[in-house]
Amino acid sequence: MKNIVLAGFLSVITLTACKKDDQVAEKSLEQQKMEFQARQLEIEKQKLAIEKERFAYEAQKREDSIAEVQKAKTAAAAAPQVIRETKTIYRDRPASSSNGNYADNGSTASQGTTQKKGISEAAKGTAIGVVSGAALGAIVNKKNRGGGAVVGGIIGGATGYTLGRAQDRKSGRVEPR
Repeated sequence: MKNIVLAGFLSVITLTACKKDDQVAEKSLEQQKMEFQARQLEIEKQKLAIEKERFAYEAQKREDSIAEVQKAKTAAAAAPQVIRETKTIYRDRPASSSNGNYADNGSTASQGTTQKKGISEAAKGTAIGVVSGAALGAIVNKKNRGGGAVVGGIIGGATGYTLGRAQDRKSGRVEPR
């Protein structure tokens, strides 16, 4: 009988000890949530402070650039301009009549632009897109291969042109929008 009472008493003590640990764990979990939220709030405050500093930096940068432009204007107005290079332009001579003795001032190469050589990337992309699109369209549409080839060619050509035109813009062949 003593053993049964002793075992019951030990089980009651063990259960109450476990319940106390659960309550402590719950409190610490709530505290952890509060601490986490407090850290998140602190991080948001730091982000806001960084944004404010960035805006202040941008404003100061703008003011400095305006002051620099004003300083350059006053310096340019005060200092005399010196011409270091002259260029002779012959207006009455047609560009095709130059025989090598005169500079061809009417050509695009002398004006600083690059001459466009070869086929553009847009044309290459269009050709490749039409061929591959027509082949794919004929393969996909088994009932009407001709119609599938036409639709595929149109879609492939448009896609190829778009991609090629983007490459032409990157390379400088076509001016960006």
